[in-house]
Amino acid sequence: MADPERSERRLRPAPLLFEPSEAVTDPEHFFDLESIDDPATLLARSTELTLAFRVAADRAMEFQAIAAAQLADPRRFDMLTAADIAERAEWTEDYAKKMVEFGRNLLRGEGPDGE
Repeated sequence: MADPERSERRLRPAPLLFEPSEAVTDPEHFFDLESIDDPATLLARSTELTLAFRVAADRAMEFQAIAAAQLADPRRFDMLTAADIAERAEWTEDYAKKMVEFGRNLLRGEGPDGE
């Protein structure tokens, strides 16, 4: 069974280090977008943020895949199965298998499709 303390820690979002701490306490504040009156400027800034978050999410996923591949490495004495990795990452076992393979490709210096 999952450790309840560990599960609670997972549920909290990671702090965004470049947001001022006092702004984070205000639920209406989001990267100062609410203070932008010009719709063209608002669209440009929010698009920049969307792209930045997308890139960050993609990069974080690559690190997840690398970690999964390393944990599933049969050379490790404490190797984890896909089911173990799935449980830790809160994935399905099939997704964990795909992430392990993706991570192995990344570790070999190949692209996502093994190219």
